[in-house]
Amino acid sequence: MEERMKILLCEDDENLGMLLREYLQAKGFNADLYSDGEAGYKAFLKGKYDICVLDVMMPKKDGFTLAQEIRTFNNEVPIIFLTAKSLKEDIFEGFKIGADDYITKPFSMEELVLRIEAILRRVKGKKGKEITMYKIGKFTFDTQKQVLMIDDKVTKLTTKESELLSLLCAHVNQILERNYALKTIWIDDNYFNARSMDVYITKLRKHLKDDPAIEIINIHGKGYKLIAADNETIK
Repeated sequence: MEERMKILLCEDDENLGMLLREYLQAKGFNADLYSDGEAGYKAFLKGKYDICVLDVMMPKKDGFTLAQEIRTFNNEVPIIFLTAKSLKEDIFEGFKIGADDYITKPFSMEELVLRIEAILRRVKGKKGKEITMYKIGKFTFDTQKQVLMIDDKVTKLTTKESELLSLLCAHVNQILERNYALKTIWIDDNYFNARSMDVYITKLRKHLKDDPAIEIINIHGKGYKLIAADNETIK
């Protein structure tokens, strides 16, 4: 049985929110409803959502602020804004934050579902093209076999080492946000998981020391950066 896609639904209009949740669930989704941005943010930190549907005008934390905070943890989860605002400035603001779609009220619930389904199909298509091999410096990294190879030396990585190195490779020469890595691999960004990630970073540095041109550096207050001048992805 296929697992239901999970939606974070934030809408401060109680009647509309209940109607949307019931309709989405009737259409085969698993929808969690919250009536303010603060509650929605706490739910996002605890849960794993496939898509977020956010009302712009909400108490405690508006939709734009909530989306910005979600983006600090996850750059990939799709976001749809629901709003009574139709000003171009507001629409532009939503897309600048990283929205995938923007629906102005009043709207058809059927249209919302069609847009959700279209975005999820696109995301699923991207995931179907996951990178399985990376070339970083003199190393070849096979993400499926979880091995790191250089010349005749083959190093078998643990699952956590492989997952962390995969994220670093996907963001090579860019900052990998610390909180994003914790949410992606450890699900929770608590103190103990953060210390655990530091240990795995140290292990990866040791695994990569055979190529002095490769570095994993700390970016204070932000995360890590894998530096490799010669890199490419191999399907």
